[in-house]
Amino acid sequence: MGRIIELPPRLSDMIAAGEVVDRPSSVVKELFENAADAGADTVTIEIKNGGLTYIRVTDNGSGISREDAPRAFLRHATSKLRSETDLEAIETLGFRGEALAAIGSVSRVELLTRTEEESEGTRAALEGGELVSVGAAARPRGATVTVRDLFYNTPARQKFVKSDRAEAASISAAATRLALSRPDISVRYVRDGAEELHTPGDGRGDSCVYAALGRDFAAGMLPVGSESEDGGVKVSGFVSKVSALRGNRNYQFFFVNGRCVRSRILQAALEQAYRNRLFAGRFPSCVLYIETGAPKLDVNVHPAKTEIKFLFEKDVFDAVHYGALSALNGDEEPPALIRVSPPRDAPAEEKASPPPRPAPTRGAGDAGTPAYGARGAAPEREVRSPAPPYAPSPAQTEMELAPRAPRYRVVGEAMNTYIVVETGGALWLIDKHAAHERVHFDRLRAGDYRPMMQSILEPVVVAPGETEAELLLDNAEMLEDLGFSVEPFGGGRVAVRRIPSDIDIGEVEGALGEICAELARGGGADKRRDGILASIACKAAIKAGRDSGERELYELAGRVVSGEVRYCPHGRPVAAELTKSFIDRSFKRT
Repeated sequence: MGRIIELPPRLSDMIAAGEVVDRPSSVVKELFENAADAGADTVTIEIKNGGLTYIRVTDNGSGISREDAPRAFLRHATSKLRSETDLEAIETLGFRGEALAAIGSVSRVELLTRTEEESEGTRAALEGGELVSVGAAARPRGATVTVRDLFYNTPARQKFVKSDRAEAASISAAATRLALSRPDISVRYVRDGAEELHTPGDGRGDSCVYAALGRDFAAGMLPVGSESEDGGVKVSGFVSKVSALRGNRNYQFFFVNGRCVRSRILQAALEQAYRNRLFAGRFPSCVLYIETGAPKLDVNVHPAKTEIKFLFEKDVFDAVHYGALSALNGDEEPPALIRVSPPRDAPAEEKASPPPRPAPTRGAGDAGTPAYGARGAAPEREVRSPAPPYAPSPAQTEMELAPRAPRYRVVGEAMNTYIVVETGGALWLIDKHAAHERVHFDRLRAGDYRPMMQSILEPVVVAPGETEAELLLDNAEMLEDLGFSVEPFGGGRVAVRRIPSDIDIGEVEGALGEICAELARGGGADKRRDGILASIACKAAIKAGRDSGERELYELAGRVVSGEVRYCPHGRPVAAELTKSFIDRSFKRT
């Protein structure tokens, strides 16, 4: 007997489903694209429990006739292609005819639909890809697809499904991208009964961006004029101001012929326009709509149709690059002219004279540094991180430390940043922020740490991006243990409702950004926890430039001088020692 067999249709459908539907957000994307292709101008997306138990997409499009309803769930059944030549001019979003078949094979699906010509609607029910029933139903024109118990019959796929919060965040991000892709469609997204997104559908990109990404994001954008056209490629939309750059590329949205895509060419074209304007580690944001003739691109290179190939890459690159560049140049203002007028009674010959340079004092060089002999050579440096006489246990209390610390005297504080301490014939400069950061980190790291949490009257909404939002939500339980309560807010945003009591509200966004970076580095649970605790400790520590009381200075100095605190959680030394011999040689006393 031969070893090669033909798979049963149901099994092959389930395998094919893995290419198109890998998580609940894929279902939402496919159903929205079908609604858009059906001419809908209103689409409502509803989910429960991260979309695993319930997804419903309702539209007011053209609908499906009763005759076609059973065929809509067959593999490769489509109304959008008729011949091979149609593949060269694809203008619809969903065209393969796999979406409904893939969704139906791994869930329980109900379709309610009616066309304009029909007097009554149709209800079709499927379970695991098998048609259960077809009959009459009441419904206005359009279609409603309800998907329940996703992956109930594919345990292998369920293993890779993330938490409800993370899957809901992924759907929220998908809904945002879909809404931005079609400003002419009013998109409403409801999660567990609460509306999270509602765009007006008035066809205006600015109002769509405002509704989908928020007021602050919209305020930092510049319009790219529709005149940015080259080689038959038309570009419009928005790019970020130089003052509104971000720490990642998560808010770069590119839409080609209405389809949200990933493209290194488009990304490079955008960032090239910001050359000489970008700081290291900062990236522009955009919502750009690229329109080109269908024969000039291939949208069939990825199962989910998120990647495309351009026939004429240079034309696309130039159109995006020069469109963004024009917007940036139009936003720049000429530098203001500063005029300094001398006093009215100043002599005319003095008006153009530069101010006199102060004469150097005896023994000082031109730059204000001490002159070391005739050759100006500085003595050997003896500034080093102090080696403490012993390292007590981190579990020691403040009262236990005081008697054991060497004799020291806090001389004062320099620049509201460094504590000046005299001890053992030397001066120590202690970075009070770094020292307090370590003290706080050790407290947080103790096994019995339970943070005091403060509820925020109005949630703080942060926008770390889709990937980072998923990381935060995947680790929501750990964050809860550390004092943060986070919930998905849609569009790659997260709502923070509670924070540790020793962190200011203004520090929340920065703290979560650093926490995301730690989570992205991976590693074991203990390593991730330590990284997060270091970020929390940094935000809660005394800030440089802030006045500190005498008791606070003495407490930190005692911990450093005693040897309990040597390095901050990130590895930086917290103190530098200036020996008496170094100071004496600086003043020619030796």
